[in-house]
Amino acid sequence: MITQEKEESMDTRIAVFKGERIRKTIHKSEWWFSVIDVIEVLTGTQRPRKYWNDLKKKIKKEGYNELSDKIGQLKLMSSDGKFYEE
Repeated sequence: MITQEKEESMDTRIAVFKGERIRKTIHKSEWWFSVIDVIEVLTGTQRPRKYWNDLKKKIKKEGYNELSDKIGQLKLMSSDGKFYEE
């Protein structure tokens, strides 16, 4: 049974986009979204992590070396209910 407090807590971690869930969290008073979830929803790919890794390589190859410096990894709840860095 999910309590109202737990349900409200879950709402702060999950956004809905076209019926698909996108995990999110508040970090330093800002909303942060799971890039992997966004890629999966926007592209429809079955392998969003591979898509993201390939995209980062392509962007670096084009001369944008600061991409990784500005990306933070936060622990987000996965489908198994545990928290992992995403």
